[in-house]
Amino acid sequence: MSKGLIEEDRLIVALDVQSLGEAEGLINRLIPAVKIFKVGLGLFTLYGPKAVELVQRKGGKVFLDLKFHDIPNTVANSVKSAARLGVSMIDLHTLGGLEMMRQAVLTAKYEAERLKLDKPKILGVTVLTSLSEGDVKEIGIGRKLDEEVLHLARMAKQARLDGVVASPKEVSLIRKRFGRDFIIVTPGIRPAWAKSKGDQKRIMTPKEAVKAGADYIVVGRPIIEAKNPLKAAKKIIEEIRS
Repeated sequence: MSKGLIEEDRLIVALDVQSLGEAEGLINRLIPAVKIFKVGLGLFTLYGPKAVELVQRKGGKVFLDLKFHDIPNTVANSVKSAARLGVSMIDLHTLGGLEMMRQAVLTAKYEAERLKLDKPKILGVTVLTSLSEGDVKEIGIGRKLDEEVLHLARMAKQARLDGVVASPKEVSLIRKRFGRDFIIVTPGIRPAWAKSKGDQKRIMTPKEAVKAGADYIVVGRPIIEAKNPLKAAKKIIEEIRS
């Protein structure tokens, strides 16, 4: 287990819902058992900073999952805006290149220091969990999928990102190559009791992902679609603990 992390800290619940009302109801059910919530493209596109402020007002931390990918200056300005919101984690696509990632890191550090806030962790998205080996080939990437993930993780490390977002299938490879201080956030998590894997292709159970070396696991539908979201979340936390 990574230094300073306990089981409850490892679970990030994705607020993949359609309204602030739904998000608030879910947060109310899950706090304080769950401490970190992911605000993604859907909720942020509709409600913007209000979605972030809602989580923070309830006492939770925010992983702002907008996967920035643009020219370096545009991404740097986006990261600056996100840092001003006081979020705990921000992600961007490693395919944006070294210069884009480096500017993001420097901007986050500068803005957090200027505002006397904790610097958000900057994470690089490697290969989406919805993509298979065949999909990667179709895109035109010559490397095998796991080789591409390691290549992108290496770039993230070189750019001084805090870590990466990667599927559980590549976690052990990243952990062995880049050590314990490199954060790995893992979507594509489906408990054995979940009804379906959805559109995820490279998946594992919570226990398998943490055993492989994941620091944080992101879970959405198995919790938010459960009849009792708190019970589902506690079940996952207990699985991590076991």
